[in-house]
Amino acid sequence: MIGMNFWAFLVLLVAGAIAAAVIHYLVRYRLLEGIDGFLGKWIAGWVGAWLGSPVLGHWFERVKLANVYLIPAVLGAFAAAFAVTAVGKAAAKAMSSKVG
Repeated sequence: MIGMNFWAFLVLLVAGAIAAAVIHYLVRYRLLEGIDGFLGKWIAGWVGAWLGSPVLGHWFERVKLANVYLIPAVLGAFAAAFAVTAVGKAAAKAMSSKVG
């Protein structure tokens, strides 16, 4: 996936956007409230989608678009977007308990 074409990049970008939108707007799991929180999740979701197939494996040959296995990519996108927010919340909580 290092030398990906534009369509593979676009599929990963959409997978990251879907994961970020669900976590930010539907589940409302947020560290930052505005568009900056959504964009941070989107970037993390893209990285997670990019790493999804190599880490989780190649599942379901029929659910493949632009040489991207969609199920591992979407799972990786959700995992990364959630993990970035969870780590940010934990760090914010740890910092706030040290101050007070």
